[in-house]
Amino acid sequence: MSELVTGEAVALELRPARLPSRALAVLLDLVAAMAVYVAVTIVLVTSTASLDEAAQTALSIATFVLVLVGAPIAVETLSHGRSLGKMACGLRVVRDDGGPIRFRHALVRGLIGVIEILMTFGVVACIASFVSARGRRLGDVFAGTLVVRERIPVARTGFVPPPPPWLAGRFSGLDLSAVPDGLWLAVRQYLTRMQQLDPQVGWSMAGRLASDLAERTGAPVPQGVPPAAYLAAVVQERQARESRRAFGSGSASSPDPAGEGPPGVYGAPAAYGAPASDVPPVVAPGAASESSGGRRPVEVPERQEVPEGDRPGTGFVPPA
Repeated sequence: MSELVTGEAVALELRPARLPSRALAVLLDLVAAMAVYVAVTIVLVTSTASLDEAAQTALSIATFVLVLVGAPIAVETLSHGRSLGKMACGLRVVRDDGGPIRFRHALVRGLIGVIEILMTFGVVACIASFVSARGRRLGDVFAGTLVVRERIPVARTGFVPPPPPWLAGRFSGLDLSAVPDGLWLAVRQYLTRMQQLDPQVGWSMAGRLASDLAERTGAPVPQGVPPAAYLAAVVQERQARESRRAFGSGSASSPDPAGEGPPGVYGAPAAYGAPASDVPPVVAPGAASESSGGRRPVEVPERQEVPEGDRPGTGFVPPA
């Protein structure tokens, strides 16, 4: 992977094309260009047989320049970096910032390519690609471009583990309207990759995300609830609300937290000894009580501490 930063400060992870795939793409382009050049030359020789030798030589040079130099430049400009060989190999030429190339980039690559590919039979281009960390030839260096792979094997969609059963319905009263989309995306990306992260890094990241989410919702994270389990439960509550909003309250229900997903990802709470049915839901401060109709904030009652030996495992142990 090669991390490129765009002008908008967005990091892009691109896969630079290596020498074998680039050499195959150049070979296909040269075969196509030579076929066109031979066909055009035969037509010109047939149609200009009555001209003198100087005129025929001038036409031959012009044909060579237009077909073997001008045509590749035009194709790369119009196709935004995808020539015939690159399309066959799944490659594309992009700028250093990840954007599509323009005419000046294709022009510099084409003119330098005449020297390092056509005149030296690709020796200079191969040496430059070997030396470069991202497989760039001299034309890419002077033009500020990079050849990347477009066809990348499709990765499996990240699976968001469901929250543990003892958190079902705990956050039904949270106000999620102030949570921005960027924070939801960050939480979802963390949940899909938390099993791949270092334990210390993952625990620290979950704590920061949980703090940001609690600050946006106005309700603190319940004591004893692991940060990752809190994030998963709030994400599930948001999904359940969106489903009810889209399909109605009767046709879509909250997904079963224990129905799928690897067991033991979250586990039971460390500081709560009561079952899930006895734990009241968490309501944001200032939320109205449905039973009394008032504006009384509902707080989570404190639970008695359970002896250390009798506590069930949580699956989230702070790093040493």
